Amino acid sequence: MSKLKQLCQYCDPDNIHCHNEAKPSGYCYWHDASIDKSEPHVKGLLEQYAKAGGMLRGLKLKKGNFEGIDLVNHHKKQGYDFSYSDLYRANLKGAHLFNIKFFKTSLMKADLRDANLNCADLQQANMLGVKWAGSKFENVKIGAKLSQENTAKASMKKGNKQAAIDNFEQAEEIYRDLRKHAEHEGIFSLSGDFIQKELTMRRMQLPKYSRKRILSKVVDLFCGYGEAPLRIVGLSIGIILFCAFIYTFTGLNYQGEFLSYDSQLNFDENFSLFLSCLYYSVVTFTTLGYGDFTPVGISRGIAALEAFTGSFTIALFVVVFVKKMTR
Repeated sequence: MSKLKQLCQYCDPDNIHCHNEAKPSGYCYWHDASIDKSEPHVKGLLEQYAKAGGMLRGLKLKKGNFEGIDLVNHHKKQGYDFSYSDLYRANLKGAHLFNIKFFKTSLMKADLRDANLNCADLQQANMLGVKWAGSKFENVKIGAKLSQENTAKASMKKGNKQAAIDNFEQAEEIYRDLRKHAEHEGIFSLSGDFIQKELTMRRMQLPKYSRKRILSKVVDLFCGYGEAPLRIVGLSIGIILFCAFIYTFTGLNYQGEFLSYDSQLNFDENFSLFLSCLYYSVVTFTTLGYGDFTPVGISRGIAALEAFTGSFTIALFVVVFVKKMTR
């Protein structure tokens, strides 16, 4: 009787198994981390293996020399799936990686210079120390968070602050490298997203209730570190409505008549008063000051604060908007 073929024992976190024949180690050639993949001939073997429909998830390709390799799944909607693979320090310079999937793949210190990464899926990949210079980078999927961010937050919950800070620092470095590369390639909308995340990671390294961290959070909420002008518009509308609500109860003076909320009045009359207060709030926020309505009592302090906030907010919006448009 023929001896049964022993299958590779690799199984990824999504419970997908490899069906290649196992070596004495229990793993196939591609999933055996002890086998050196740096030899020049491995590049051709990998291209052939991918085209033949081999299992590409979880491959151990550490320090592999794959310069100029073609890993484009031609004439197919889905690119090759290299999820969970190890490409630590791999040479992928000039590689053709269009639409490739590197989900949770280790690309740490990989050389991706001049590679075609258009439409690549890099979600949860470890991109620390990657060389990006010259790589094509349009429509890449980075995901909402890096793997280091998730690790940092998990460490923070466990009370391991130093581990959390280390991972936030790594995430900041990755976002900074991505931002510089996006700027160099002229993809300014993407670089804007990266600078927001880069500064957020820097903020997360500061003591929780420190003045610098609180100030950084305020700037983020106001304008997304200068990258979100619509936040300023939303904030302005919120301030105007809030102040109008306060004026409704603290009262305003109109042609010698004191106007304020009165429970004895019907809904239409009180709503009309609110609309008048809303008008006054807009005039005050924009510092127009027509003079038909004037504040009295507590309203004077609220009006002064709103006018100061309005002038600052409008100036901030102009700066942020011009910055975005000129890029």
